Amino acid sequence: MFNNTARTSTGADSNQTLHFVILILAIIVAGLSQGMLLPVLAIFLEQMGVSSTMNGLNAAALYVGSFSMTLVAERLLGKLGFKKLLLCGLLLVIIALPLFPLVPGIAFWFVLRLLVGIGDSAIHYVAQLWVLMVTPAANRGRNLSIYGMSYGIGFSIGPLGISLLDWGMMVPFVIMAAVFIVVALLVWWKLPNGAPAKGESTTPEKGRFGRSYRLAWYALIPALLYGYMEAAMNSNFPVYGLRIGLSTDNIAFLLPFIGIGGLVLQLPLGMLSDRFGRKKVLMLAGGIGGLLFMLVPFVGTKQILLAVIFAIAGGLVGSFFSLGLAYAADILPRAYLPAANVLASFHFNFGSIIGPAVGGKGIEMGSPSSLFWVLGGCYVLFALFGWSFSEKSK
Repeated sequence: MFNNTARTSTGADSNQTLHFVILILAIIVAGLSQGMLLPVLAIFLEQMGVSSTMNGLNAAALYVGSFSMTLVAERLLGKLGFKKLLLCGLLLVIIALPLFPLVPGIAFWFVLRLLVGIGDSAIHYVAQLWVLMVTPAANRGRNLSIYGMSYGIGFSIGPLGISLLDWGMMVPFVIMAAVFIVVALLVWWKLPNGAPAKGESTTPEKGRFGRSYRLAWYALIPALLYGYMEAAMNSNFPVYGLRIGLSTDNIAFLLPFIGIGGLVLQLPLGMLSDRFGRKKVLMLAGGIGGLLFMLVPFVGTKQILLAVIFAIAGGLVGSFFSLGLAYAADILPRAYLPAANVLASFHFNFGSIIGPAVGGKGIEMGSPSSLFWVLGGCYVLFALFGWSFSEKSK
């Protein structure tokens, strides 16, 4: 995959392990920033009297930035290489984070969220493509699950930033920026320079996106659903919770359970998919997870029951991005993996953009429960669509 010093087969095992750990740390902080920004800013805007629709649309800016990055990620990677693109992503987030509390306002926050989205997307693209292309097929589910777990760790811890607001509006943002600086220094000092090998990303085959869709459309849907769920829950659930009578402390307590469930079940689901097939695992997890989300409106403000449902449902669908990407890698020729990576990121960001907008509109129209009816229904439909998908030869 890599030329020069980035070729993993020529490095010592200790160096390979260190490089992998640093990449995992980068993914953790990317999840941390998104997990913190979405609920913290949603609460700020709700308290400022901003409508739930505008609140959701402002949150979607994060994913508009991420979406725009996917359009140029393949070519930027060819020009900059892995290390430089990763550093650029980290630096963008470092610059944007401290500016949120310094200049509060919906218009300026929209721009800052765009920058954070671009930065986080660059981090994701580099790390997930690295893991995807160097992992043997027999271990693909397991290793991509470790990648997904790393993001889940950060995303689960992120909402705890709500509690740091008691110390001042600046505190969570300054702490987050400091963590990013530490990771950026590790990347700068310890990760090797390298670029994609010729023919893999720098000279992509024409028509690769269309053929990837034809061969693996079902495997690419999980990324969209995961993005929709993640953004809707972190942007709309704080508003939903406040509307039905939950406190901000209740919301801060409940949101991490979705990520915690994903952390617990991600690796087992990945290993099960290696053994029994990814399609079967995706269909089963999506169907059960969707039904559980649809139960949430019936639970009301019962915090313990909500936590249990979030943990189980989040655990089942929390591996959708990594399992879907692994499934696409099973189906597609190796030369199409960079394109599949772009498409998965594209789907994730598209789902993340429409999630807060759809959820916020439903809440504004007087139907908070629609947040979970639509979310759960999408996963159930995905499970049913699985019966119509058949894998074609490469």
